[in-house]
Amino acid sequence: MDDREKNPDNESFPESLKRFASDIALLVRDDLQSARDEMAAKAKTAGVGAGMLSGSALTGFLMLGSLTALAIIGLSAAMSAWLAALIVTLFWGIVTAILALMGKRKIQDAGPPIPEQTIENVKQDLEAARSQRR
Repeated sequence: MDDREKNPDNESFPESLKRFASDIALLVRDDLQSARDEMAAKAKTAGVGAGMLSGSALTGFLMLGSLTALAIIGLSAAMSAWLAALIVTLFWGIVTAILALMGKRKIQDAGPPIPEQTIENVKQDLEAARSQRR
């Protein structure tokens, strides 16, 4: 082992360039893995939101039929049946809109489908490489 291998400050330009290329390749591999991990986490969050939306739609649909009939029958005791049906229909329209907006918000909470943290890490790595070059 000569002095250059013991002290990286004394290594030749080709050796330094080779080490730099190796370091860059390692950083790129690490950043790609970080991007994969980040995207998997975001997809999982969005999947949970979509599953919640689907579940609420299914249970809401099942409940809607019986509750609608009950509401129409109850209201038709005080008013004509067509007016009772109109009121119940408007009510369910409002409920549907609220559920759709809440589901949309939950999916948006997952964030954009880009690995933001990994992009920030790559920017920091590039800045560190530039500062070492100077």
